[in-house]
Amino acid sequence: MTDTEYLDHAEAALSRIEASCDRLNDEGDADLDNQRVGGMVTITFANKSQIIVNLQKPLQEVWVAAKAGGFHYKFDGERWMDTKGNGELFENLSRYASEQGGTPLVFS
Repeated sequence: MTDTEYLDHAEAALSRIEASCDRLNDEGDADLDNQRVGGMVTITFANKSQIIVNLQKPLQEVWVAAKAGGFHYKFDGERWMDTKGNGELFENLSRYASEQGGTPLVFS
């Protein structure tokens, strides 16, 4: 994948995360604060815990830091998949956010 293709897919993923945060706040009591600075989105929960999603351009990866740990994702042509075979970015982000937020949260 070229650097331009990586950036297109990675930026689209960050935009989806931001849109999911907005939707979750609008549709329920999620009380998420999301802030984007360049290639990084920080999601802050009511309990002040955070999930950080950032781009790792040299490796063409998306990294996630959550209470559950640190995770690396590569684009497989369709989805962002964990580099250790532990699932897809948005499914995992939903699980991590639900655990940290104490309520079911679905990122899509």
